[in-house]
Amino acid sequence: MKRIAREHPVRNFHQAKWDEPIIFELHKQGERGVEAPQVEPEIEAAVGDGISVIPDSMMRTEPPALPEIGQAKVLRHYLRLSQETMGSDFNVEIGQGTCTMKYIPRVNEMMIRTPKMMDLHPLQHVDDVQGILEVYHRLDLAMREISGLDRFSFQPSSGTQALLTMASIVRAYHESRGEGEQRDEIITTMFSHPSQAATAVVKGYKIITVHPDADGFPDIDQLKRAVSFRTAGLVVANPEDTGIFNPRIREFTDIVHAAGGVCYYDQANANGLLGVTRAKEAGFDMCFFNLHKTFAAPHMCGGPATGALGVTEALAPFLPGPVVSRSGERYELQDPGDLSIGKVRSFHGVAQTVLRSYAWIRSLGAEGLLNVAQVAVLNNNYLYHKILQIPGASAPYIKGNRLEQVRYSWQKMTEDTGVTTEDVTRRMCDFGLHYWTSHHPYVVPQPFTLEPTESYSKEDLDEYIQALAQISKEAYSEPETVKNAPTRSTVHRIDDSSFDDPAKWCITWRTYLKKTASPQE
Repeated sequence: MKRIAREHPVRNFHQAKWDEPIIFELHKQGERGVEAPQVEPEIEAAVGDGISVIPDSMMRTEPPALPEIGQAKVLRHYLRLSQETMGSDFNVEIGQGTCTMKYIPRVNEMMIRTPKMMDLHPLQHVDDVQGILEVYHRLDLAMREISGLDRFSFQPSSGTQALLTMASIVRAYHESRGEGEQRDEIITTMFSHPSQAATAVVKGYKIITVHPDADGFPDIDQLKRAVSFRTAGLVVANPEDTGIFNPRIREFTDIVHAAGGVCYYDQANANGLLGVTRAKEAGFDMCFFNLHKTFAAPHMCGGPATGALGVTEALAPFLPGPVVSRSGERYELQDPGDLSIGKVRSFHGVAQTVLRSYAWIRSLGAEGLLNVAQVAVLNNNYLYHKILQIPGASAPYIKGNRLEQVRYSWQKMTEDTGVTTEDVTRRMCDFGLHYWTSHHPYVVPQPFTLEPTESYSKEDLDEYIQALAQISKEAYSEPETVKNAPTRSTVHRIDDSSFDDPAKWCITWRTYLKKTASPQE
């Protein structure tokens, strides 16, 4: 079969547009998708009607305002929405940067949809859930081996919440030693994720930021000047968001430990580190991994996400609880002791996410996890080499190999043509590709951050590189094409001014109704 050559080596894409109402607007009084049968008399006689035992204080005074919709209409609604949404199942998602969108094995998705998993409830008696508690325990053991640390909790729901948990443990630890008020400073680095500083501020800490040296490494001399008797801890990512790995990290943790501080590690993305280096050998007292990133579980808007938080034996008493422990052949939920910081989330972690990650680790084994890191680093450095050949693109700081991602810059292209990284974002939509700039503030000018995980093939990477090269060519020859993009999307230009006005936000249907109600109502 003869292949027809495309006009240029990247595919054109036209976003579907349905003008689909939100599901509450599809409501039609009395319409039903499923008619629930009445309880049979024999069952009611044996176990009751299931309603009368509910206390009056828990009963609604009126039914919930849920939409009434037929089955076919519901199916069409969500299929149409799916056509207006891009994701790792549709396109090459290496532009998601620090959120690591990678392929999730479908066999793992099938496992979490079995009745045994779907019908789980966190309030079930431990005797009824020994199987999933064993999975929690085994994942804990796997994480201990991967990190070198001694105990894990899966209670935090995300990386940011794990960072808040670790900052809480730092405070509880120093308070237990009578140094809580004295140690009021947390040290971080400029290219570490903003959540590291933000969560420490929430716990009342002052932030000291270590800036990079000429090569982009955190400046060790600045760190030496920063530590003091006021130092509570050090929080860093390594590699940082530039993809630069600090080879002197053990010196950093030793310096902070000598001053009496606690060192904790943001390992939200460990794609380039598995089987290569561990938190323990780097001198960290705590770390966390995002199961919904490195360990092949979906992020899904933060709902079922999970931050796996590990600590040394000395800090284990401060962990939030409960945690799963093994006693003989039995698995139990161990309540936290008096030193625990208490819960940071209801119950003890998302069982489906824990199972996905455990299955992913078991399917790969130790050699497979190492291969994940090797391929991720290989993919990243192939991309790095190719992108630096594109006119107008650069990668600030150290030249040579990067780890699992790179924060690039279009600064030269912007100076030459006026085309900005936001323009490139919109033009990538015309090729069906996602592209991520950076979190604010933009410490790299005109940034774009790419992170090709081990899931992507050379063909995937080449398609992405070709799209960037095509946009660069357009920027230098016909810049208005890029500046006016996207041309094949449902939304052409976005007015994001409302993001700065909380009065315009409507995060729930109830809030929307309140804000759109007329004064008479």
